[in-house]
Amino acid sequence: MSDMKNIFKFLIIVILSIFVTGCAEEWLEEPKTTTILLPEQVWNDPLMVTSLLANLYDRIPVHSQIDNGWANYSAYDEGMAPGTADLGTANNNILNYAYNRWTLWDYGYIRDINLSLNDLYQYSTVFTPTVKRQYRAELRFLRAFDYFEMVKRMGGVPIIVQELIYDYSGDATALQRPRNTEVEVYDFIASELDAIKDSIGNTGSKDRANKYAVLALKCRAMLYAASIAKYNSLMPVPITTQGGEVGIPASKANAYYTAALNAAKEIITSGQYALYNKNPNPGENFYEALTKKINNTEMILVKDFNISKVKRHNFSYQNICRTMREDNLSSSSVSPSLNLVEDYEYLDGTPGTLKGVGDGTVAGQANWIYYDKLSDIFNNKDARLYGTVVYPGTSFKGVDVQMQAGVYVWNATTKRYDRSESKNFGQVWTDGKLQTGNGGPIRDVEEVSCTGFYVKKFIDPAALSSARGVGSDIAWPRFRYAEVLLNAAEASLELGGANVNDAVTWVNMVRQRAGFPANSLDANTLTMARLQNERRVELAFEDHRTWDLARWRIAHTVWNGSNSNPKAVLYALYPYRVINPSDPSKDGKYVFDKFVAPKFLAPRFYQLGNYYSQISQTVLDNNPLIVKNPFH
Repeated sequence: MSDMKNIFKFLIIVILSIFVTGCAEEWLEEPKTTTILLPEQVWNDPLMVTSLLANLYDRIPVHSQIDNGWANYSAYDEGMAPGTADLGTANNNILNYAYNRWTLWDYGYIRDINLSLNDLYQYSTVFTPTVKRQYRAELRFLRAFDYFEMVKRMGGVPIIVQELIYDYSGDATALQRPRNTEVEVYDFIASELDAIKDSIGNTGSKDRANKYAVLALKCRAMLYAASIAKYNSLMPVPITTQGGEVGIPASKANAYYTAALNAAKEIITSGQYALYNKNPNPGENFYEALTKKINNTEMILVKDFNISKVKRHNFSYQNICRTMREDNLSSSSVSPSLNLVEDYEYLDGTPGTLKGVGDGTVAGQANWIYYDKLSDIFNNKDARLYGTVVYPGTSFKGVDVQMQAGVYVWNATTKRYDRSESKNFGQVWTDGKLQTGNGGPIRDVEEVSCTGFYVKKFIDPAALSSARGVGSDIAWPRFRYAEVLLNAAEASLELGGANVNDAVTWVNMVRQRAGFPANSLDANTLTMARLQNERRVELAFEDHRTWDLARWRIAHTVWNGSNSNPKAVLYALYPYRVINPSDPSKDGKYVFDKFVAPKFLAPRFYQLGNYYSQISQTVLDNNPLIVKNPFH
C-alpha cells in the first residue's frame, strides 16, 4: 500500500469517528509511537497480531473491575467510601444517578475491529485458512462483546459490521445509520457467537476466548434479553420506543431464556470447568477461587495481569485493610456495607440479619447479645461472607485485623452504658486494654473502614502486593463457572415445569461450595427472590449488581431515593468492648451497634431514565437518524 493510500485510510478513520461516534478528540492526541506499521506487516507477523488482539482484549469496556472503575463499588449498595482516593463525597452523596452514567457509544472500538477483519483477509498471506478463521472468530467475539456492553446500557444501537468509506463529496449522510432495535442487537450477538464458537480455537486458554467463553457470553447476553422481555413488559408502563429501539416483546422471553439455558448446558456438560473446591475450609476456599490463578478450574475467561511483565493493578494497594497495609499511604478505599453482609444467609437457611444488635441509642442497649468473641456474631454464616469481606474478629494474611470501634462503660449512676470512641488507632483504655483498634472502624477518619468491614475478595495475599511500585497480578474474572450455573438456574426457574428441578440442582451446587448442606433448597423454597440473593452474594464486587437489578426492572424500587427505604440507605456495624466489672457475665464481652454509615449523605436513587442511558448530544447532532432514549 502506498503512503498516500495509508493517509487516505487514516482520513477515513477520522471522518468515521466524527460521523458515527460524534467524537474526534482521540485523534488530536500526540502520537504514542514514531513507527508506522503497514497492514501487510501486521497481518503477516503472529507476534504483531497477538499484540493487536491483546490491545483489543484490554479495551473490552466495563463499568467496574479491579484495575479500572472499582470506585463504583462505593456508588451502589455494596460499599461505602471512607474518604480516600477522592471517593468520599463523590460516592456517598449521589442525589441521583445521572442519565449518562453508563453511556457507551463505542464505535471507535467497533471501527478498529471492523478494520482488522478487513485487513486480515486483504493483506495476510502467511497464515493458513484455519488460523485466519480463528483470528476472524476472535475479532467477532470481541465485537459481539462490545455490542453486548452497549445494548445493556443503551438499548438498540446501530449495527456496523463493515468499514464505512467516505467519498469526500461533502455529504456524510451515506455514513449515517439509524439505531437497530434492541431485539436486533441481541439477535445479532447470538448469531455472531453461534457462527464462531467452533472455529475460535484457543483450547484451554483463560485469557483469550475459546468456545466456552463464547458460550458464556451468549448465556449472559440471552439471559439479559430474556429478563428485559419479561420484566419490562410487567412494568405499569413498559419502557419502549415506537420503533423498538428499546423494549423487547414479552413473547420473546421464553426463546431467550431457552437460548441462555442451552448455552449454559453446553458448558456444564462439557466437563471442562468445575467450581473451585481445593480447600476444606469453605470460606478460605471461596477466597482462593477468586485469587488462585494456577489450575483454577472455575475461570472461563479472565483479564490477566503479570507482575514480571509490569502489567499489574493497584486494587490491593487502594483497598487493603488498614491494619496490614505495607505502605504509609492508601488503604481501605471501599468499606463493604452492612447491607451486603446481612444478605449472606445463615447455614440453616434463615435470613442473614445479624442477631442481638443495638442501634446506638440507650434504648437499643436492651437488644444486645453479649458475645464472647467478636467473630461470634458471624457464626454459621454463608462461608462466602468470609471469602468476600474482612469482618471483626478475623485475621487476614496472618494479621489480626483488630477491629473495635470503642468501649461501652457501665455507668452505675444512670444504670446504662456510656459509649467512648477514639480517633487514635490502637488507643488503650484506662484498664490497659484496647479501646479503638488499629483497624477501626472510625467515623470520620480517612483510610480506615467507616462501616466496620473491609474488602477481601480480590485482595492479593502475596507479600508487598499492597506497597507502592509493586502492585498485584490477581486476575479479573470476565466469566466464571459459578455465574454459568446461576445463569442456567435462573433460565430454568423462569421456564418452569420440569426445568425447576435442574435449577435447584445448580443453585445447590453453588451453595454447597459455600458450606450449606447438600440439597439445602428444593423446588418449593427456590424462588426468584432467593435466586436473586444468590447472585448478590456469590458475585459481589464482580460488576453484576447494577446490571442485575436493571434487567429485572427492580433497580428503581430497590434504590428509590427514600431515606425510609433500608435498601436505599447504607448501614454500618460497629463492635465495642464492654467494661462492667460489677457484672462478670458481661464484662469483657462484645456488643454491636447498627446505624446509618458515617459519611453516607444521600439514599441511592435510580430513576426510570437510568434503565437506558443517555445518547450524547454530539451523536444526536451528527446523526439525525438517531432516536433519543425515553425520559431524556
